Amino acid sequence: MKKEKVSYRFYPYEGKVLSAKREISFEIKLTSRLILDELCFNWNKKMLEEKINQSIQNGNKDEFKSVRELYLQYIWE
Repeated sequence: MKKEKVSYRFYPYEGKVLSAKREISFEIKLTSRLILDELCFNWNKKMLEEKINQSIQNGNKDEFKSVRELYLQYIWE
């Protein structure tokens, strides 16, 4: 059996270099999404509570009713 001789010749690559991105695991994506959702929920609820308190202090019943409807969605379970 003949032995085959293999020779390699390297040429410099002149194109644009691609870089691979590392995939983020599903658990990290889910955890970060849940944390952001909870932060947004708490912030929105706090702002609605402040608007309700402000409308009570000002005696504005129409504003209170409209904000109350939005706030009920946050306390409904």
